Amino acid sequence: MNPNLPIGIFDSGVGGLTVYRALHEHLPKERFVYLGDTARVPYGTKSLATVERYAVENAQFLAARGIKLLVVACNTASALALPAIRKSLNLDVVGVIGPGARAAVAAESTQETRTGRPRSQHPPASQRRIGVIATESTVQSGAYTAAINKADPEAEVIERACPLFVPLAEEGWADQDVARTVAETYLRDLRSRIDTLVLGCTHYPILKEVIQESVGKEVKLIDSGAATAVEVKALLKEKGLARLTPGTGALERHLCDDLDHFYVTDAAERFARVAERFLGSKPARLEAVEVWGHDELKNSLPLPLGV
Repeated sequence: MNPNLPIGIFDSGVGGLTVYRALHEHLPKERFVYLGDTARVPYGTKSLATVERYAVENAQFLAARGIKLLVVACNTASALALPAIRKSLNLDVVGVIGPGARAAVAAESTQETRTGRPRSQHPPASQRRIGVIATESTVQSGAYTAAINKADPEAEVIERACPLFVPLAEEGWADQDVARTVAETYLRDLRSRIDTLVLGCTHYPILKEVIQESVGKEVKLIDSGAATAVEVKALLKEKGLARLTPGTGALERHLCDDLDHFYVTDAAERFARVAERFLGSKPARLEAVEVWGHDELKNSLPLPLGV
């Protein structure tokens, strides 16, 4: 495997851009190819068979572009389709749920921070209490609870769906009073019930400040995208696939620069606008494509200049 190949990322839409940002920050020498399946979003309302089919089609599309590793940024696809994706590809595939769960278990609880004692030295009352906020479909899958309990069978897990966070993030209302009101309504009762909170949807890091305000400063927030970036970095090093130098001619990398390639299956103009809200800049290379079964790419439509 050529270490100079890019890392592939796919999401059902724009939320995966927060995972792209985390990967870019942790791996500034790497190049990325991103696919947002904006024509078929949301995945959360689809059947297992449909999510698997969409996910495998997206994975094969990116594999055909030439990648060394695939990151499944979509929580729904990570919860439901990782086995099908791995079966379809001959390369490493990393989802976001496992890394987020492991990071939550590894994080110091508030009690550990106050006492300085490891968890094993605390009485049973110090059992970890981990909250997970995510979309309805991710919560219903129980994937985070299963992954957290795999890492710590004694942990108590509380999952909660927060569907209104997605449109708030995409509309750019993360710092508005409406976001604070919604966050307080969803989360205020968790303040005394958890020591750690996993942001189990890729949109939620955009609302990190209001979420922290709602649960209190003593609750540790875990960004699944950032946790995934840490594990991807370690995996590339382990496999000898880490890129050693930036792209040709690149003196300094920037988010959405022309060394990274973005594809969407619909609404490219809107994707570019939301990317600018999330990342501070529009993708320099953005193409609208149609992704079909068996990795057929049809009617590739470059965007008009200036988009």
